[in-house]
Amino acid sequence: MKQIAVLGSTGSIGVSCLEVIESLPDRLALAGITAHRNWEQLSGQSRVFRPRWAVIGDESLRNTVNSKAFSPSTELLFGPEGIERVAGDPNVDVVVAAIVGAAGLRGTWRAIESGKTVAVANKETFVVAGQLMMELACRSGATLIPVDSEHSAVFQAMRAGQPHEVRKIVLTASGGPFLGYTADQLSNVTPAMALKHPTWNMGPKITIDSATMMNKALEVIEAKWLFGLRADQIEVVVHPQSIVHSLVEFVDGSILAQLSPPDMKLPIQYALTFPERTTGISPRLDWSRTIDLEFYPPDFDAFPALQLGFEVADRGGSCGAVLNAANEVAVERFLRGEMSFCDIPQVCRAVLDAHEFDSTPTLTELLQLDSWAREETRRWRS
Repeated sequence: MKQIAVLGSTGSIGVSCLEVIESLPDRLALAGITAHRNWEQLSGQSRVFRPRWAVIGDESLRNTVNSKAFSPSTELLFGPEGIERVAGDPNVDVVVAAIVGAAGLRGTWRAIESGKTVAVANKETFVVAGQLMMELACRSGATLIPVDSEHSAVFQAMRAGQPHEVRKIVLTASGGPFLGYTADQLSNVTPAMALKHPTWNMGPKITIDSATMMNKALEVIEAKWLFGLRADQIEVVVHPQSIVHSLVEFVDGSILAQLSPPDMKLPIQYALTFPERTTGISPRLDWSRTIDLEFYPPDFDAFPALQLGFEVADRGGSCGAVLNAANEVAVERFLRGEMSFCDIPQVCRAVLDAHEFDSTPTLTELLQLDSWAREETRRWRS
């Protein structure tokens, strides 16, 4: 019986994770859950699963939360220290890192530092501090298993060969709600339009990232670190059906892909039960009907955010922290109507170009750059 801690249990990935855990009661048990502010939903999860811990990340809610709403079996903790305590507890076997954005860095760091199996659902952590995270995992013996459907597909396909036999990987992108749009058409995009993803049901930040293709840019950077690749070994292809989740091309010309209907429960279950596979609750492809699979090259002119991902992956160092921070604030400002859709990659480019590059930053320096980039983006005017 694996004991699972889900950091970010009230988000879309976290909720799907709890569904998987509930479906495999003979294999998985929920040891801990965390949320930033949504304590009502967290308390409901506590009553259903009765985990040992529940953590509310926003410590200012300590005197507001109704602790009696939680299961009597659950110890209620607050603040980043509570998240780190759960992530590092020796009784936890697998930590699901699903806190959105750079806010998930501390919990993920603690889980890796403790040598856990870490189901990585927070790509921003590896965008910000990928090199440091991988070095820490090597020292601690932690096992990192990606949960993003694209990286899970690569992880699974790579098991067919040795790392040195991989020529390149191809990350698939749905194209989001603006597939086929020109740069001129994108200038009139509203937040309501950008939040209507044709395939996936995700939180607002990830949905906007998908619309700008910044999500894929961040995945390019994450893939570099997770799989030990050069930037020129990574490609992106637009695949609107979201059935082929990514591909791996080996040096002999063989290409292996992982296919399944677009549902996050499959890669989540794979990460939680690894190295075993078991019957699950994810939907299956229906081979009795015609299935069309289309692939298109991405439009770098209409979606310049994607190019930023390749540049940052190639350069490394401090670039990832700056790009991620600028994008997080830019998305917030777009959703508030303070900047246009096309301003998002523009401000990211401007802040990235303005920062003082460091090829080997410490974690403290990365966090300082994160704060600097956020402030720069808040002041930016088109």
